Amino acid sequence: MTDSKYFTTTKKGEIFELKAELNSDKKEKKKEAVKKVIASMTVGKDVSALFPDVVNCMQTDNLELKKLVYLYLMNYAKSQPDMAIMAVNTFVKDCEDPNPLIRALAVRTMGCIRVDKITEYLCEPLRKCLKDEDPYVRKTAAVCVAKLHDINAQLVEDQGFLDTLKDLISDSNPMVVANAVAALSEIAESHPSSNLLDLNPQSINKLLTALNECTEWGQIFILDCLANYMPKDDREAQSICERVTPRLSHANSAVVLSAVKVLMKFMEMLSKDLDYYGTLLKKLAPPLVTLLSAEPELQYVALRNINLIVQKRPEILKHEMKVFFVKYNDPIYVKLEKLDIMIRLASQANIAQVLAELKEYATEVDVDFVRKAVRAIGRCAIKVEQSAERCVSTLLDLIQTKVNYVVQEAIVVIKDIFRKYPNKYESVIATLCENLDSLDEPEARAAMIWIVGEYAERIDNADELLESFLEGFHDESTQVQLQLLTAIVKLFLKKPTETQGLVQQGDSDNPDLRDRGYIYWRLLSTDPVAAKELICYIGTLASVYHKPPSAFVEGSRGVVHKSLPPRTGSWVSLAGPVGSAGAPQHLVAFPCHLLGALRNLDLGPPVSGPPIATSSVQMGAVDLLGGGLDSLV
Repeated sequence: MTDSKYFTTTKKGEIFELKAELNSDKKEKKKEAVKKVIASMTVGKDVSALFPDVVNCMQTDNLELKKLVYLYLMNYAKSQPDMAIMAVNTFVKDCEDPNPLIRALAVRTMGCIRVDKITEYLCEPLRKCLKDEDPYVRKTAAVCVAKLHDINAQLVEDQGFLDTLKDLISDSNPMVVANAVAALSEIAESHPSSNLLDLNPQSINKLLTALNECTEWGQIFILDCLANYMPKDDREAQSICERVTPRLSHANSAVVLSAVKVLMKFMEMLSKDLDYYGTLLKKLAPPLVTLLSAEPELQYVALRNINLIVQKRPEILKHEMKVFFVKYNDPIYVKLEKLDIMIRLASQANIAQVLAELKEYATEVDVDFVRKAVRAIGRCAIKVEQSAERCVSTLLDLIQTKVNYVVQEAIVVIKDIFRKYPNKYESVIATLCENLDSLDEPEARAAMIWIVGEYAERIDNADELLESFLEGFHDESTQVQLQLLTAIVKLFLKKPTETQGLVQQGDSDNPDLRDRGYIYWRLLSTDPVAAKELICYIGTLASVYHKPPSAFVEGSRGVVHKSLPPRTGSWVSLAGPVGSAGAPQHLVAFPCHLLGALRNLDLGPPVSGPPIATSSVQMGAVDLLGGGLDSLV
């Protein structure tokens, strides 16, 4: 008959009956009573009133009964600390029992009873168990030291248990070594400055020897410890890698990942010219791929780790792209992680394969996954420049499907591609404008507004398009409102006569929006030419002071005046300064030629005297925001 019968009773007066049975002279009846007590405790009944009666049952040679009593003690000792002291003598006696299982059971229970009053009484039995002749008792005692340290760290240090633990790293039994490493690692985590695991080549050799013989969890403890070791040279690093590599074929995925962690760290010390380095890279791929054939939960953990690995060394899995292709029955969290890894592994060699796969994903039924797939196409375009044209073509194909959420994601993505590759793909703007009316998501609307403002000179009816957004200005989200404001200012700088009316419209209670509007309005009303010039200094102190560098940098020699290039048939980015040959270049956030001058920048009161003239615009020290703000309120 099974033990399930102990969980079915609902009799009244049960505690009284159990008390009588626990004090019975018959061993079988006593064991049955303890089982009933443990069953009641398991289902949440309070049986703490039986504490003295259960403790009396400790005096037995029956291992099963002793285990049950110790289980009860671990649960109730904290709530009955005064009574728990009654069990101390039995613990001390059991630690000297001829049976190693009972000795180990006693020391394990001592570590689990978190009662300060009896901790000091357990030191001597623990010291004996740490030097016990049986390895099972020693490995159990090693873990007990870590538990005791958590209760009373000072006591453990005073009693010299930490030194004993360090000695156990040299033990002949691999499981004792593993548990000693685990205990020291746990203690070191709570005391980072203690340097308990002071590893040297000799101790590392012992750990590597134990690695082959201990259990899988013991291997994990040892591998994690090895990962914290710093080899003295590349030869030692290669030697450790050679001895850790066989763990890659272990059946336990945790052992595999711990081995990968060690190898990834020590590979930093190996020269890439070594033949062994290339061999190691090839050996790392198969175990990682194998992890993806496990259950979805394990797959996800493996994928999260692989994501980190490919960020550091994408060459490990560069030929394994197909294993990251999404399966129809993958959970969404696995799909999204695979998608991210695909983007990280994308290269000129495999981009055609990746794009074909992503285009297929964009026709799935899961909306969130489709959105991620469309965004992934854009990330591929930005990452692999040679594939940008193919990516834009794929996005246009997706826009033609007229699926609303696909179109909106595609527009957001194309905006990023425009920013990365100016002057290249403006031909698609007409297609984007055709879908203007279908945009209802703030991010997509803001992206489209940015495109219209940035390419206003290429769009004949740019003012009409922006005016259509202005009609529902107050109903738009803040993101769209801010983008609309900036786009209108850009349009005004390019077509001032046609858009004067648009710039003068609009009011808002949003402080961010209102302040940005004030800045733009003051810039434009004071000096539109100066506004154009300051746009070239966005991201520098000039944009903070609203003055050109020549107005506040001492010694204007070497300060090159910048202004927006004249508009011709070809489009040039607002932020793109003209180089010596008139070709558009990307503007660095802080021009290098200003760095020397800014070292001598005087941040004190403004220097009085005549303003320093620039080469083209006589701005001087005029504050474009100063004066006349009252008229705007």
